[in-house]
Amino acid sequence: MHQFPWHHQRRFNSYAEYFKRHFGHRVQKLTIDAGFTCPNRDGSIATGGCTYCNNEAFNPSYCTPHKSITRQLSEGIEFHQVRYRNAQKYLAYFQAFSNTYAPLEILKQYYEEALAFPDVIGLVIGTRPDCVDAEKLDYIARLAQRYYIIIEYGIESIYNTTLKKINRGHSFEQAVKAIEETKKRNIKTGAHFIIGLPGETEQMLFEAIPVISSLPLDSIKFHQLQIFKGTVMASEYAANPKAFNLYSLEQYLELIVRVVEHLNPAIVIERIAGEAPPWHLASTSWGLLRINDIVRLFEQKLEEKDTWQGKFYL
Repeated sequence: MHQFPWHHQRRFNSYAEYFKRHFGHRVQKLTIDAGFTCPNRDGSIATGGCTYCNNEAFNPSYCTPHKSITRQLSEGIEFHQVRYRNAQKYLAYFQAFSNTYAPLEILKQYYEEALAFPDVIGLVIGTRPDCVDAEKLDYIARLAQRYYIIIEYGIESIYNTTLKKINRGHSFEQAVKAIEETKKRNIKTGAHFIIGLPGETEQMLFEAIPVISSLPLDSIKFHQLQIFKGTVMASEYAANPKAFNLYSLEQYLELIVRVVEHLNPAIVIERIAGEAPPWHLASTSWGLLRINDIVRLFEQKLEEKDTWQGKFYL
């Protein structure tokens, strides 16, 4: 008999279960592209952006910044009704690029337009650790008293050598500070990490998990490294494919099970892998598997091994 360190039905602290507990019904995220950029794109700290980044691979077709926030939300509801008919409420997901990278007055205008939309009960704000400050966080904290708000930080790695190599333009220390300042204001806080970045070994990954587990995070997203056409990393991969450790689906499932076994069980796992259309990929893909299929295979592995999130967490 397994000994889960919590009352969940599943072997990991799943996002779907968390939402059910929190809201009592299905809540659907509606992705928005508000036309933001990043400081490592516009020359503030660098140009070219992150070496792996291709936002087109993740944005739904209805998401384009020339449309208003209201129109994107309206089309997003139509888009999702085909796949998820039972969503009753929505979160506006500011996803593309760095969604706190603008003067506060502009952020207020965009966020409040989204929150005024019928049945939108909160915001998911994707951004970078170096694109928040006390004034912005104080404003978001006031919103968080009335709405469901989470800031999701792209951190990608705890290693500064890796962050420099992929042109992130910020340090891990900046990420820790941003997370702590966000959490201090009672704003829900998430983080995104990429598994398999160039130069990182599995030993480095398992040394990183206790560090990640110690952060005051509410949720986490893990993605396998994917190499997208048209990126700097695609050119690097073409020049030297042996420098990259791209996991097959089976290898990755084995690895992510071990990662989750060592992860703080209090952190909600929002994603264990990324999905993108195969035609965007410059590397081998896992075919047309949807994320739901990958999660099902992951849960089968947990079952087979009679293991669970936090089994080896100290």
